[in-house]
Amino acid sequence: MRTDLAARPAPAAPGRFGPVARRVALYTALIVLAAPFVIPTLWMITSSFKPLNEIFASPPSFFSDAPTTAAYAEAFSFQPFARQYFNSVYIALVVTAITLLVSALAGYAFARIRFPGRNLLFIVVLVGLLVPSEVTIVPLFQMFKQAGLVNTHWPLILVTALAAPCVLATFIMRQFFIALPVELEEAARLDGLGRFGIWWRICVPLAKPALSAVAILTFLASWNLYLEPTVYLTSPELFTLPQALTRFTDPYGGEMWNTQLAAATMTVVPVLVVFLIAQRHFVESLAHSGLKG
Repeated sequence: MRTDLAARPAPAAPGRFGPVARRVALYTALIVLAAPFVIPTLWMITSSFKPLNEIFASPPSFFSDAPTTAAYAEAFSFQPFARQYFNSVYIALVVTAITLLVSALAGYAFARIRFPGRNLLFIVVLVGLLVPSEVTIVPLFQMFKQAGLVNTHWPLILVTALAAPCVLATFIMRQFFIALPVELEEAARLDGLGRFGIWWRICVPLAKPALSAVAILTFLASWNLYLEPTVYLTSPELFTLPQALTRFTDPYGGEMWNTQLAAATMTVVPVLVVFLIAQRHFVESLAHSGLKG
């Protein structure tokens, strides 16, 4: 018996390079998939430092032999770009704050408060995601025109804060609050907290991952808004960035490519930085199912 065991070959050692090879293959696949998104962004940034005659040079190159920042200076002198940049920033921040407040309250109500017709009302709210903004733009324009709010920022704030982004935010917050243990609220009631106190002191602090995701999605939706500013705004000093980017043309209607690329770089880079900083909270909120262990 011992002779048979001794003669039996030893089990093969696991492949030393197996995990390394899988990791290399994974990173290679990720780089290939990211290339269509990263390369155009890098080209936009590097081309913003090129003179106009080098942007479409053949053969193309990423970097200029004589980089210049003249396009960035021209972006601010051609139109009130600094004011337009401020418009986009403060509108996005106000819309995000309103959406966070409304969605956190509505999401908690749909998740925790039992009232007649709750599920039916929530379905009606979700229908708002199926209605394109192009369908409601005309009646909303007539309503804001009668109220004297055309060519102001109020339509951009109210429509965005209470439209589809807010519906999506309410859905995210409801799903998060449903996953919270009921025992937390029961313990808070024993301590004498009311409904609002439970929401503010218990649920909102625990909902930071979901609130971060809502903030990112809402900020991007407001930042990239184009149709509504085009319809409601006529004064250049009131324009937002997506609308301002279309105005960099010469007297003959030709595109000022280097200036437009410089303006687009200043528009995109801050958003990329914010997303890279907050991406951990964004991913965590989508996969969050309750409290961390």
